[in-house]
Amino acid sequence: MIDERTALLQHVLRDVAQRLDAGDEAAWTLADQALVLTKEEGPEIAAAIEARDADAVRALVAGWESGKLLAPVHDRTILKRALKSFRKSLKVTRLDAESSLGGGPMSSGRQSSIVGITPPRHYPRAVWDELVRLGRLLDSGQGTYELPPE
Repeated sequence: MIDERTALLQHVLRDVAQRLDAGDEAAWTLADQALVLTKEEGPEIAAAIEARDADAVRALVAGWESGKLLAPVHDRTILKRALKSFRKSLKVTRLDAESSLGGGPMSSGRQSSIVGITPPRHYPRAVWDELVRLGRLLDSGQGTYELPPE
């Protein structure tokens, strides 16, 4: 079952296309579940799935990956929420570090040197990888990410 709150439609349909290439016709069941994510926001997606048109699904996935087509509204919403969650977690982590670095209450304190964190767990790795691909985050390695320089 697809988690509507965190699953990226692009990745679900990429998986469907790969499974169809391998001859797995049961992949259409997964595509039917993805229809729940599109609702009225993506009529071309719904049409391709309902028509069982594997070539149209592949074309959509290729368009999204190349940047020629805008990501589905559902995916853009998830990516926006995930990035907001990342920024908030980074801010809290920095504030926590700064509150313990400064010494006494009369000192001026110190700035935190934290630039990257492990992202919040309630989003799958595919979401973070997509944000890296879009240039909204940088992969620091070993499961940590950081914001790109402004």
